[in-house]
Amino acid sequence: MAENLVVCIARQFGSGGREVGQGLAETLGIAFYDKELLRAAAEKSGILQELFEKHDEKPTSGFMAAVPPMDGAGKAPSYADYVSYLPNDRMQSVIAEVIRETAAKGPCVIIGRCADYVLRGNDAMVSVFVHAALEARIQRVARKHNLDEDAARSLIRKTDRSRANYYAYYTDRDWASVDNYHLAVDSARLGIAGTVELLARSLELFR
Repeated sequence: MAENLVVCIARQFGSGGREVGQGLAETLGIAFYDKELLRAAAEKSGILQELFEKHDEKPTSGFMAAVPPMDGAGKAPSYADYVSYLPNDRMQSVIAEVIRETAAKGPCVIIGRCADYVLRGNDAMVSVFVHAALEARIQRVARKHNLDEDAARSLIRKTDRSRANYYAYYTDRDWASVDNYHLAVDSARLGIAGTVELLARSLELFR
């Protein structure tokens, strides 16, 4: 296994990809990063963490979103108004910097945020796509978020579409294409623990 192994996990919503990442990091005894990236990006940039969370893994809203409107009385927008309208491109740039810095610190697992693309060319990086059958994901999301099946299906489609658009915008690639990943695994077939075990064993071959 590469000494500075960095596992980048992309995941369909409801596939349990985050849990797989956590389990894999624990199994390998390495660091795990998900929302921690947003906190680090906020500290690095001075931009509120809430803004990173609001725009997390969403495609850019375009240049016009960076120009807040005047209020009803014609008052010019404040500095805080401009900050709240920062384009996603700026925040993604900061997140990319944080991802590169994080990978340089040592072995870790990174969830989403185009990390596989940001670290392309890094021989220590292994990209993984965690997926599962839609019905299995519906059941999982319905249980986790206390939703009926129709609401869970709608949330899955909306979230996956947002992730796909975000990935396509910043990478010019198809998020769900196996061509983008070293490994793709069906978490519904193996379960979370089984998926973690399979990935841990497979990573032994990446030396």
